Amino acid sequence: MGYAKMGLYKTKSKRSIANYHHIIIINIFILSSITSSSMASSSSPSSIDFSTAILIRVDQSGKGDFSKIQEAIESIPPNLNNSQLYFIWVKPGIYREKVVIPAEKPYITLSGTQASNTFLIWSDGEDILESPTLTIFASDFVCRFLTIQNKFGTAGRAVALRVAADKAAFYGCVITSYQDTLLDDNGNHYFKNCYIEGATDFICGSASSLYERCHLHSLSPNNGSITAQMRTSATEKSGFTFLGCKLTGSGSTFLGRPWGAYSRVVFAYSFFSNVVAPQGWNQWGDSTKENTVYYGEYKCYGPGADREQRVEWSKQLSDEEATVFLSKDFIGGKDWLRPAPSHFKNAPKQTQNKEIN
Repeated sequence: MGYAKMGLYKTKSKRSIANYHHIIIINIFILSSITSSSMASSSSPSSIDFSTAILIRVDQSGKGDFSKIQEAIESIPPNLNNSQLYFIWVKPGIYREKVVIPAEKPYITLSGTQASNTFLIWSDGEDILESPTLTIFASDFVCRFLTIQNKFGTAGRAVALRVAADKAAFYGCVITSYQDTLLDDNGNHYFKNCYIEGATDFICGSASSLYERCHLHSLSPNNGSITAQMRTSATEKSGFTFLGCKLTGSGSTFLGRPWGAYSRVVFAYSFFSNVVAPQGWNQWGDSTKENTVYYGEYKCYGPGADREQRVEWSKQLSDEEATVFLSKDFIGGKDWLRPAPSHFKNAPKQTQNKEIN
């Protein structure tokens, strides 16, 4: 991240993604029926048929409309009047490319078939804004069943996913790197049934985000940090909520440390393995932040959830204090979360990658 950070860990650790893959192999249309109840009317002034999307196929074998994901995105015209959904279906394979969703292309869904066989991989590091494998600048973006990796290693900051736009949702994705894995930059975001892995500040940024039923896996050998949230004032809305999540790993890790003086993170109904350090939270070498951060736990369980040795400036939330963090209202989700489309139509011929000899 842009501020001074603790020393980088050089020890390599085993990744434990395989056991989680079976959880996120979910049929798109089943998920559509599950999530449709969460969808309310769009905040956009225009009317969109959320049941129907233009389908663009990406297939490395050449049987799709494009062989690269970025080519499919570039084929989509600017959609600033929010009039059309686009569904990019990525066939199984390893796609080695850096992908950017530009701001003028909202309402895109990027979907693999399964996270266990559809991979987006790049290797870039040091610059937190330039290194991401996948960067989102467009609002109303959805990502499903995709593994997003930055393979840069342990030598520095290496972002796999940067979300720098409002109203983004991720379902059944695997997101892995080592340091700053997920730059949850700004806006309202929703992550469900995702696996997120790293060692140092591997979920960081200043967004307002709800993580529901996600698996967070720490690779830190000693006193890493899962979160580094960047709220900078008491009136700022941002914060991270982890609801019904699972924390595992090797070595030890803190639940979070403050990137911003008013950093806000809450874990509720979550399982903590013994990877969580007894102190729970870290003030990143600045004791003044102990008076301004908001770090809370609510009805968490497991060997790492014992609060007997927790830092005194963290909170065991009451029922009343926890309420605001326990629903999609925290991110205004009822106004923008949408179901997966159930009907598709072909892209106009001019957007397809057909060569004329």
